[in-house]
Amino acid sequence: MSEAPQRLLQAPVLVLNASYEPINITPVRRAVVLLFKGVATTEEEDGAHLHSAHLSFRVPSVIRLREFRHIPFQTRALSRKNILLRDRYTCQYCRHVLPASDLTLDHVVPRSRGGRTDWDNLVACCHRCNTLKGDRLPEEAGLRLLKPPRPFTLHTSRQLMRMMGKSDERWRKYLFY
Repeated sequence: MSEAPQRLLQAPVLVLNASYEPINITPVRRAVVLLFKGVATTEEEDGAHLHSAHLSFRVPSVIRLREFRHIPFQTRALSRKNILLRDRYTCQYCRHVLPASDLTLDHVVPRSRGGRTDWDNLVACCHRCNTLKGDRLPEEAGLRLLKPPRPFTLHTSRQLMRMMGKSDERWRKYLFY
């Protein structure tokens, strides 16, 4: 498969519950599976087309589940990707927005001082600030956190959906701006 169709299959699609409440963002590939299984319907289309040997259809931008799903309080798995998403790819010390490859994870309280590897002690950090901070507390290194680290909850996920929705006009009416 060429790069363009492969990239199209990874494009984000907003997933709504049957009540029109935004609950997730999924790739086009997964959204198409939900549509073909009859689990979801298309609310908004992207404009692009997907083609198979026998079918051609428009790419969804927003889908809605046919049946209401109870979504329990959720936290995300602790991972580098989720820390970077929570911190919006922004160094929490110098406030520069950078690509993932230019960011590291920093333990606010260093592990050598009893700091844990959890949501409340990990932040996105650029290489320069991480080297400057070293094995010290932020205050000892003359650094200040942009905001205290916190778990990545469903509320955080909705904020990210709103942020992503700013680039896709079709999402806005579902994201409660």
